[in-house]
Amino acid sequence: MLYYSTNHKAPHATLRQAVVQGLASDRGLYMPEVISQLPDTFFPETAGLTLPETACRVADAFFGEDVEATALRKTVCDTLSFDIPLVRVEADIYSLELFHGPTLAFKDVGARFMARLLQHFLHGEQVNVLVATSGDTGSAVANGFLGVDGIHVYVLYPKGKVSAIQESQFTTLGRNITAIEVDGVFDDCQRLVKSAFVDPELNAHMRLTSANSINVARFLPQAFYYFYAYAQVLRNEELRTRQDNVVVCVPSGNFGNICAALFGHAMGLPVKRFIAANNANDVVCQYLRTGVYTPRASEQTIANAMDVGDPSNFARILDLYSRPDVQQRLASRGIAQPMPSLAGGHGSGFITGTTCTDGQIAQTMRECHERTGYVLDPHGAVAYRALREQLREGEAGIFLETAHPAKFKHTVDSILGTDIAIPERLQAFMRGEKQSVPMSNSYDDFRTYLMTR
Repeated sequence: MLYYSTNHKAPHATLRQAVVQGLASDRGLYMPEVISQLPDTFFPETAGLTLPETACRVADAFFGEDVEATALRKTVCDTLSFDIPLVRVEADIYSLELFHGPTLAFKDVGARFMARLLQHFLHGEQVNVLVATSGDTGSAVANGFLGVDGIHVYVLYPKGKVSAIQESQFTTLGRNITAIEVDGVFDDCQRLVKSAFVDPELNAHMRLTSANSINVARFLPQAFYYFYAYAQVLRNEELRTRQDNVVVCVPSGNFGNICAALFGHAMGLPVKRFIAANNANDVVCQYLRTGVYTPRASEQTIANAMDVGDPSNFARILDLYSRPDVQQRLASRGIAQPMPSLAGGHGSGFITGTTCTDGQIAQTMRECHERTGYVLDPHGAVAYRALREQLREGEAGIFLETAHPAKFKHTVDSILGTDIAIPERLQAFMRGEKQSVPMSNSYDDFRTYLMTR
C-alpha cells in the first residue's frame, strides 16, 4: 500500500518509507491510500478474541500488504504483553484503562509497536528518532526503543511542564536515549522536530525519523484498543444490550488518539459517536462549534499532556473526512457531515467537543472519587466529565483513562487528599540520576546541536 501526504505535494511513499521518514517532504502527514473495511462478521467474533488476537486482525487490515504475516503477528504480540481492561465506574459509564503497560500510559501501545516495526524495516541500519513530548510520549518512546541496536532517540520536552515522575522516565535511562530540556512549551518542541525533518543539510548529516503521533506507525496501532473495548462491550451483560449505542470520549491534545479511533470507525467499528474532550487548550473544540480553526499558543494546565495549541493530527482528521470512500461509508451509516467545514458550516454532531478548566478538572476528580471510589488522573477526569455531561438516555459511555494517577501523584494527592501508592515500575525510574541537555527554543540552536552528533 502507498501513503500520501495531507499536503498533497510530496511523492507517495511505501509503508517503510513513511515509517522511516516520519514526516513527508512537504511537511504533511502520511495517510494510507486505502482504509480497509472489516467485514460485519468480524465484530461479533471479537467477543471471543483476546487483545492480541483482536489487534492482529486489525493490524492485518492496516499493514498486511507490507509486513509478512509471521513478523506482523510477532510485532503485535510483543507490543501487547499487558491487558487493557474496561472497568465499570458507575451505571453506563466505563473506563478503558490504558495504563497497564511498561510506562503506565496509553502511548505504550503505539510506541512499542513502532519500535518493533522500525527495527523490522531497518535491519540494524542507523537512524535517529526525534520525539516531542508533553508528558507520556517521551517515556513510552524512550522505553520502547531503549537498547535497540542502530537507533538513537532524542526526546524534546518543555522545561518545568511535565510531572517529576514523567520526567524521570526518560531522563534517567542513558544508553541510546538523550533527553533535551527545551526552554519553552510543547508546541516549541513539536516545531523543532518538524523543522528538523525538512532541513536538507541536517537530513544529509543524519538519518531522522519521528516517533510522535505524526508517524503512521505510532498513531494507527492505537486503533487496536478501541476494537478491544468493543469486544469487551459484547462480553459485558450491562453493556451488551446497548452495543449499538456506544459513545466514546477521548481526552485530546495532539489528536492522534481520537484520530486512530476515527480510522477504526471508518473501518466499521460500531461506535455511535465520539466526544473530543479538551482542557483549556480547546482550539479543536471551538472549531467543532464554529467551523473556524484558530491555532494559538498553548496554556499550561494540570492535564499537561493535553497542552497543545496547534494539534498536528487535526490535519489528518480533516483529510480523512474529505475522502470520497470514507464519506460514502459514513453516509451508508446515516452520518452525512461528520465535521464542520472550515468555511463555517456545522457538522452532524457525530463528533462533539468540550472544554474544561483546571478548577473543573479538580472538582470532577473529587466528585468521582467521593461518589464511586474511582481515582481519575487529570486527563481521564477531562474525558469523564465530558462524557457525563453529554451522555444521553439509552447510551453506554466509555472514556479513556490514559495514564496511571500515580504519574501525577502531587496533583492527584493535593486534590483528593490521598497518598497514592507509586507502583514499583515508577519508583525504579525515580531512583535514577537525571541526564538532560538544556536547549533554547531556537531552531538554530537545536540544529547546531544535532549537527555535532
